Amino acid sequence: MDKLRILIPKGRIFDNVSKLFDEAGFPMYLADRTYRPVIAADWLDAKIMKPQNVGELLELGSHDAGFTGIDWIQENGADVEEILDLGMDKVRIVAAIPAETSEAQLKARKIVVATEYVNLAEKWLKKENYNYRILRTYGATEVFPPDDADMIIDNTASGQTLKDNGLKIIATVLESSTRFVASKAAMANPEKRGRIEELAMLFNAVLEGRDRVMLEMNVTEENFNELVSGLPSMRSPTVAPLCGSDGFAVKIAVKKHEVPELIPRLKKLGAGDIVEYDLRKVVP
Repeated sequence: MDKLRILIPKGRIFDNVSKLFDEAGFPMYLADRTYRPVIAADWLDAKIMKPQNVGELLELGSHDAGFTGIDWIQENGADVEEILDLGMDKVRIVAAIPAETSEAQLKARKIVVATEYVNLAEKWLKKENYNYRILRTYGATEVFPPDDADMIIDNTASGQTLKDNGLKIIATVLESSTRFVASKAAMANPEKRGRIEELAMLFNAVLEGRDRVMLEMNVTEENFNELVSGLPSMRSPTVAPLCGSDGFAVKIAVKKHEVPELIPRLKKLGAGDIVEYDLRKVVP
């Protein structure tokens, strides 16, 4: 089979995707000033591209799968198949205006809107009945108001950069995160589809593992039924009899955020020798 050709964006997305590959069992190495990462799997061939280009290149069929934000998939109208929402690099595409300006003032006249997201902006501005002209930007969009634009439509994680530049958010146009996507042609090829689905399964197992911990505990036979009936778990807990004792060893995989409230409750239900440890992968 031909190698599976993967596109990975530059910058923060690359760092997160590289870590994901590593935890999935495929360490990745990128030498300085190169665009061809080396992945520890002879059936994978990777290339670095800007996230804006990933969807369109997949649609053209020059690559099989890749990673990019759903914002750029929708902005470019790329006809690709979404395989997995990785939930990473979360941003909002927002409309923001100078803090001293009101929306009513802007709707009373024709305005200039600065953005990299020309298509998303146009769709939203029409829906909101603005009279506008779009000014395409190529980064640093927040510097345009108030001199060169009345509004911007841009991505933000926390909104702090916008606030630091005297802007206020008036609407969220789209919520975005990094997605694992594939070309329609690759998904029509049984061998490539199989490889892509295997990667997705491993990536999902890593993400599930990051979100959960394993709790192990001992409990007497007297307290066993009450303890087990109050346990959260992915399915049912794993139970084994203790050697030379009337008790049981119990294991459960739980969400990390549940642990602070769960451990005191387990103690009250009679659990002892409670041990918590991280999981590397969880395959539901």
